[in-house]
Amino acid sequence: MASPALLARPDAGLPPAAAMLADLAVAALLDEAALSPKPGLVDGRGSGAHADLDLDLMCRSARALHPAFAAMAAAGLRAARPGVALRETLGALGREAEAAMMRATGGVNTHRGAIWSLGLLVGAAGWHRRAEGSHAAHAAPAAHSAHAVARTAGAVARLPDRHRPARTGHKGERACLDYGVRGARGQAQAGFPHVLRAGLPELRRSRARGDAEPSARVNALLAIMSRLDDTCVLARAGRDGLALMQSGAARVLDAGGIATLPGRRLLRALEAGMLACNASPGGAADLLAATFFLDRLPLAMASLDAAPASPQGDK
Repeated sequence: MASPALLARPDAGLPPAAAMLADLAVAALLDEAALSPKPGLVDGRGSGAHADLDLDLMCRSARALHPAFAAMAAAGLRAARPGVALRETLGALGREAEAAMMRATGGVNTHRGAIWSLGLLVGAAGWHRRAEGSHAAHAAPAAHSAHAVARTAGAVARLPDRHRPARTGHKGERACLDYGVRGARGQAQAGFPHVLRAGLPELRRSRARGDAEPSARVNALLAIMSRLDDTCVLARAGRDGLALMQSGAARVLDAGGIATLPGRRLLRALEAGMLACNASPGGAADLLAATFFLDRLPLAMASLDAAPASPQGDK
């Protein structure tokens, strides 16, 4: 079960790896929030299709989640295996994290989907850290590859949680029922395919051809948008809004991405269309944060291995 003491006092007895994984998760959320331009989403230019969100609120929410992510990472570090006990612990911590988010935002849902996705990933990364040993520097890059951690997170997500509410009433859940899509839960249970097959490949492809990092990140978002049955868009704009998002994002990428003049023009057209139908790809944004986390994880873990050993270690 969740540890309220750990959530309330995140620095008390926190393993270095848990702190680092929480730092990485929060940084991914902050970078996703500030990235511009993002069609329909809060970014550095404004609130997109959201009347109740702004960049300051998104950043405040992200920082409020640090203790919960640290607790989830610590749970992974303690777990003998990625089984039902870990699944239920992560679930309990996730529900506490959602309550912390609501307190930080005054009741506005900023990161519900991201808590689920990143919570599973930090827990899985913590378990991989334990499995490989605190100082297995030679094994860390393979053990903490995007595919390895996402695969473990997916396996945990597929396990039962006796304490999970049967129904939440959230918009994403209703969109899954109304439109027959799998949503954030299905994405995690499948091992984050849109991160591994769309977001990460496009991020790295864009970097390799010389795009600036912000352009590469927006292109990664567009790659996810072009494929994802985003329940946030479905809830706000139905199937027509989803089709507009997917086809418009694909056209930007086909034109060479936002580093090109045709790509930027098509992105402006996509954004105008999405704002007109009040569509915001919140599900894609959550997966972009997961993309950032998994992209940075191997180097972060290698850096932790290279640091002087802590007397406490990762236990």
